[in-house]
Amino acid sequence: MIREDLSLSNGLAGFLTTLPLIAFATFSLFASGIGARLGNVRAILLGLILLGIGTVIRVQGGSFLLFAGTALTGVGIVICNVLIIPLIKLKLPNKIGIMTSVYTTGMSGFAAVGTGLSVPIAMELGWRGSLLSWIGLIVIAILLWIPQVKTKKVKGADEGLSGGKNVWKSRLAWEVSLFMGIQSTMFYTLIAWLPDLLIYRGFTAGSAGLVMSLMQVVGLVGSFLAPLVAVKYASQVRIAVGMGLIYFVGYTTLFSSNELILYTGLTLIGFCLGASISLAYTLIGLRTEGGTTARLSGMAQSAGYYLAALGPVMVGILFDWNKNWNILIIMMIICALSFAYLGSRVGRNVKV
Repeated sequence: MIREDLSLSNGLAGFLTTLPLIAFATFSLFASGIGARLGNVRAILLGLILLGIGTVIRVQGGSFLLFAGTALTGVGIVICNVLIIPLIKLKLPNKIGIMTSVYTTGMSGFAAVGTGLSVPIAMELGWRGSLLSWIGLIVIAILLWIPQVKTKKVKGADEGLSGGKNVWKSRLAWEVSLFMGIQSTMFYTLIAWLPDLLIYRGFTAGSAGLVMSLMQVVGLVGSFLAPLVAVKYASQVRIAVGMGLIYFVGYTTLFSSNELILYTGLTLIGFCLGASISLAYTLIGLRTEGGTTARLSGMAQSAGYYLAALGPVMVGILFDWNKNWNILIIMMIICALSFAYLGSRVGRNVKV
């Protein structure tokens, strides 16, 4: 609808979906600095306000305002995303597992709701009305967050950069960042190309879409359980490596055309897709102390989103060259083994 209404080329329409990822990756590097300047609680409020302004701007005119507003929403989202992890660790140090579970599960659940409702709303209100309708949730979030900004609600120092280490010189920080990057690459690559693979395996377009939705539902279970299990142990090596091996088993089933085998493998993959993002967020908190948490959160999410933006493009280029969907499966298997190896490193009970 957007492409036709604004006469966008296919390239620009594709860039519209990539733009938030670029904003996430770039501004993840600056989010911890904003948190240090304003305090994380106030910085998150700023992020919510920017998200609201961007949501309004992008439906006000032509393609320029659409792209500018979309980029601004990305900036607002990533400020909240980077700083909520160190804030949870600071304010609720004994509830990192349950709060990370609630946070990541809620994030995935609302994303699924947005995906399901946006088109029906657009059929009634147009694409502008559909995009603007989500401003209601943003207003509710701002109203709920404002009381947290009051001084009396802030118990103890609001974590910033003071006392934090230079994570860019830490091998463990790079390993955590790559761990985040690999799981992000798998998620966004599968979202982009798995439906095509399933159609090649004999699924209809509708059934392939249904399978993707069911995978996200299964992922909600993994998203909720992974942090709760991870925080019970000093080391998360077995959990991370085990998850990588489950990924491996799931991906190998994609070589089959048998529906039962495929459904079994896709269930395993869906569970791990949800669990791995939750585990990555949890490890950021567990592998750091003090102001280093915000720094590592920004570094890891920046690396994650840059790699995530590259994954689908690489598969597309390789498929154009080889015309064989096994390329996607092989790439995912390599990612699974890399995930398991990095899990053996970042799961150790050491600090950045």
